[in-house]
Amino acid sequence: MTRPSLPANRPEPREFARRIRAHALRMVHAAKASHIGGCLSMADILAVLYTRILRVDPADPRLAGRDRFVLSKGHAAAMLYATLAECGFFSLSELDTYCRDGSIFTGHVSHAVPGVEVSTGSLGHGLPIAIGMALAVRSAGRGARVFCLLSDGECDEGSNWEGIMFAPHHKLDNLCVIVDFNKIQSFGSVAEVLNLDPFAEKWRSFGWHVEEIDGHDLIALERVLGALPGHPDKPTVVIAHTVKGKGVSFMENKLEWHYRSPSDELLVQALAEVSA
Repeated sequence: MTRPSLPANRPEPREFARRIRAHALRMVHAAKASHIGGCLSMADILAVLYTRILRVDPADPRLAGRDRFVLSKGHAAAMLYATLAECGFFSLSELDTYCRDGSIFTGHVSHAVPGVEVSTGSLGHGLPIAIGMALAVRSAGRGARVFCLLSDGECDEGSNWEGIMFAPHHKLDNLCVIVDFNKIQSFGSVAEVLNLDPFAEKWRSFGWHVEEIDGHDLIALERVLGALPGHPDKPTVVIAHTVKGKGVSFMENKLEWHYRSPSDELLVQALAEVSA
């Protein structure tokens, strides 16, 4: 079974993260769209995945032996599209059509976009789909890995906990879940809306191998994500502690940037900060 190789001239994750943060800021500003805070919190995770971990081929996005990535928090579509464009799945100029009428680059992730495995946005769907993918590629003997990125607020969904129970039962050690734990969801802090604590202990009690790290520590991200399977016969969850709006001072840890888009003036400031 053919497996893609990592690109020979891979960009450094730190520089890659700077570029995709800037793209997402411009996209959300131009479209007057939402969810820039949750885009910025996961930029470092995507930068490490797509420059150091995932075996995918932009020239053949559906290659059978590829690793799979599912963005379950599909409202953060701008950051995934920016990532895929930087990897060469399509031209950077196509990002200019984000959220425009008739564009495939919709505000929630669409599988019409090259490199996107599945449309997402209804929270609680991505993990069950990723579990099915992990079962399928293992049954086919393809040796591929499946990564699924969840939001913390999304962990309120019961469908996720059914999946969290199901995956260890089937010993899906080719599955890695990453939780973007920025601690702010759409209408308040996670602790206020529906407290998840003790979060890591819950995953362990369901039979998962658990890693808990700083989600902006590029070295730690590469170490943990590159170690899949983290434990024989167990799926892995990486609880990545992040900052909503990371990289832009006036957005960091601010609930309002779940929905706001930056003005012309604030865009200039934000771009300067993420490029510093």
